[in-house]
Amino acid sequence: MAGWVVRCVAGALPLETPDRLEVLARAEAAGRAACDEVGRALRALLGADVDAQHSTPLSVVRAAVAYPTAVLEAAGVAPVARDRFAQERFPADVYGLTPASLAAVDPALAEPAITWGAAKAMAHRRRHGAGPGPGGP
Repeated sequence: MAGWVVRCVAGALPLETPDRLEVLARAEAAGRAACDEVGRALRALLGADVDAQHSTPLSVVRAAVAYPTAVLEAAGVAPVARDRFAQERFPADVYGLTPASLAAVDPALAEPAITWGAAKAMAHRRRHGAGPGPGGP
């Protein structure tokens, strides 16, 4: 997560930014703060009963866009042009940083994300049955 925050800032920060190293240092601090917050939120989500999990790990991680956004705004970086879908779905993400998947944050998160989804689906199915549709009641 911390590396992702730094990569987001570094990728959006103009190369000619005079205090670039200071901004990247702020990005590192923001990345550590994002790790703390996202870690707490993920532990809460994953520790909750399956019927109380009203979010996904990706949704939790997407909230961390606020960290690189704050660094970029403080550095005076202009927002980027985004398409209508991105503007409507992620209105606070003025730099277009929202990850499409957990693998976009870190490739090592791809498999755990799939595992979580499969485990949640299996737990839900065991508790509530297959439901309507193919193979259902």
